[in-house]
Amino acid sequence: MELVCPAGTPSSLKAALEAGADVVYVGFRDETNARNFPGLNFSPEELQEAVILAHGMGRQIYVAINTYPQAGNLAAWHKAVDTAARIGVDAVILADIGLLDYAQQNHPNLRRHLSVQASASNPEAIRFYKQAFDVQRVVLPRVLTVREIADLINEINVETEVFAFGGMCVMAEGRCSLSSYATGKSPNMNGVCSPASHVEYEQRRGKLISKLGDFTINSFPDGEAAGYPTLCKGRFIGHTGDPSYLFEEPTSLNVMMMLPELIQSGVKALKIEGRQRGKAYVTQVVSGYRKAIDAAMQGETIPFVDMANITEGTRSTAGAYQKNWR
Repeated sequence: MELVCPAGTPSSLKAALEAGADVVYVGFRDETNARNFPGLNFSPEELQEAVILAHGMGRQIYVAINTYPQAGNLAAWHKAVDTAARIGVDAVILADIGLLDYAQQNHPNLRRHLSVQASASNPEAIRFYKQAFDVQRVVLPRVLTVREIADLINEINVETEVFAFGGMCVMAEGRCSLSSYATGKSPNMNGVCSPASHVEYEQRRGKLISKLGDFTINSFPDGEAAGYPTLCKGRFIGHTGDPSYLFEEPTSLNVMMMLPELIQSGVKALKIEGRQRGKAYVTQVVSGYRKAIDAAMQGETIPFVDMANITEGTRSTAGAYQKNWR
């Protein structure tokens, strides 16, 4: 089972490799990737150095080019695919149909993975991408149980990659409009969910108020940990009249204790989320999952790894992987 790990900077990439990542996925420093934040991502020169480093260690580099180009403005996305192919990355992670076609036509030997941003979660959709664009792997949305994943794998001839740790997305990936509504910046086209340029904190009557654009997202009394103001994880006043989390409470995905079931299901790779997180986060999560995967693959007991200090709200969940609702 492949351990696919995030890196938003060269130092984080090195940390991921040293901690035991089989693959590190990165993005270019522009709107072609879904973590388009200031100070993050790679220049072509930095990516070239990353590929040399990873390949020298027997590891791989994937490049996420997973946003959707605007009509008539394809140059940056085509350039990203061309640059990734020229540098010699091991795969590109794509969502847009036109971009998948461009990569297949112009770089047929460049391995194509289907991004979670494409929201392909059933056999018919995945078979379409396989037949039309010869995708070699699909990153599954975080909406399926382990049983559903196993059943899906039995019906397709494509590798599967699933999220194992990190931030959750309450929307169907690739379809979210909440950040666009609040800031005018689209996660799917500009690569920015809740951009830092629109975030503001202020002290008000003993409370810390977090805002996104013109919207108050949350209010934290003294002593309560303040989360980043992502719209879907804010408190809202509903029909009860009391502020509460309506979309999703701050919590992180962590499926470490379910590794034996995921291995049994036939999943090819585990993906850690967090290209916008720092080197310490990368080191802790990757080293923890490296130990857990190695133990699970040997049929040994998975060691307990405390991740509370790096999870949202200091809590974690297995999410839909073990859902019992319908």
